[in-house]
Amino acid sequence: MTPSPAAPARRPSARPVRVQRHDPAQRPMLVTWEATRACALACRHCRAEAVPLRSPLELGLDEAKALMDEAAAFGRPAVIFIITGGDCFERPDLAELAAYGTELGLHVALSPSGTDKLTKEALSELQEAGVGAISLSIDGATAATHDAFRGLERTFDRTIAGWEAARELGMKVQINSVVARHNVHELPDIAALVREHGAMTWSGFLLVPTGRGIDLGALDADEVEDVLGAFYDMGEAVPVRTTEGHHFRRVCLQRQVLADRGVTDEEMMRIMGYGPLYRQLRERIAELGLDSGPRRRRPPITVSSGSGFVFVSHTGEVTPSGFLEKSAGNVRDSSLTEIYRRSEVFTGVRDPGLLKGRCGACEYKAVCGGSRARAYNMTGDLHAEDASCNYRPGSFPFPDDVAALMSGVGGGSGTGGHEGLEVGKAGQGGH
Repeated sequence: MTPSPAAPARRPSARPVRVQRHDPAQRPMLVTWEATRACALACRHCRAEAVPLRSPLELGLDEAKALMDEAAAFGRPAVIFIITGGDCFERPDLAELAAYGTELGLHVALSPSGTDKLTKEALSELQEAGVGAISLSIDGATAATHDAFRGLERTFDRTIAGWEAARELGMKVQINSVVARHNVHELPDIAALVREHGAMTWSGFLLVPTGRGIDLGALDADEVEDVLGAFYDMGEAVPVRTTEGHHFRRVCLQRQVLADRGVTDEEMMRIMGYGPLYRQLRERIAELGLDSGPRRRRPPITVSSGSGFVFVSHTGEVTPSGFLEKSAGNVRDSSLTEIYRRSEVFTGVRDPGLLKGRCGACEYKAVCGGSRARAYNMTGDLHAEDASCNYRPGSFPFPDDVAALMSGVGGGSGTGGHEGLEVGKAGQGGH
């Protein structure tokens, strides 16, 4: 039997999990607006089920500016306002909108698609309008994997070119990667691309069954746990985080406790319940030299659907996230700030006391809470347990150590700038 690669050296983090600096019941950290559902791609997972042409029902220019006014009304420091899609480059008024948001003091970021519209010239124009950060999707380590997933040849090459152009311009770049059966074994190689080209953040999006992604082939809970363990192992080499994988916060807490206790490699894997997928991924991680690095681990932040995050659709519907399609109102006839702060949908998803099943019993619910989008889409219940998590509440053997770490979790969310950009084509509004 082939021996497991040596356990990666682990540098304990001062803050294994970050909390939002401001009260998430009063203001979001991120406002994501789906500017259009028009897109040239035909991605297999698309939440928006994007179409080639723009809809006449989209928010118009004046309505979009009014939405930005509402986002600015949340106060200072200003929220990060992400313009996504579809493909936001399908909006001819994109630069005008970016400039308007910037004038309001918003931190405007974009999430474009990897099409022929993603050029250095277009990015430069938007940078002049005030855009300092973008997110792009890489869903395979090769063009063959990525292009098959995105439904159009040369999408991989265009995305890489756009990534390089943005970096040359000095823009901050987040890379998003869907995690599903088609590419799970390529995750370390995608991380190697992130290390090579450079990125502010690399986010692994754990598939939520919605839109075209219903039948894509999400991983089961044991496999998800293995992937989260692999993400943790790469945390000193690349700036890794997750979208719709809130239990990564639990993993970070548990793994730090085990590292601080100096448990053996095999004992760590036994306690965490890691399986064969984890061992396969970690072997490749070691081969690529991604099991250690100069970085301090990037602590995940307690942003989730409706708690620090709000999504506005192309027609103005307001939901806790782009995957949780339960409308709490429409900006055409209601105030975004009022919807976020007072609607039953938003106050409900922010209340951990309403959680059911294992999520309700879990000692980590205050920092995790599970994916409300996944729970709702699979059961119709906003407060059901998240089926992608295999953790059994109370089973971790060092609860006092975890409690001590959780009591020390402090602020520092990065809400004053683009460090908090956590969105993308993979997530259409990640968190």
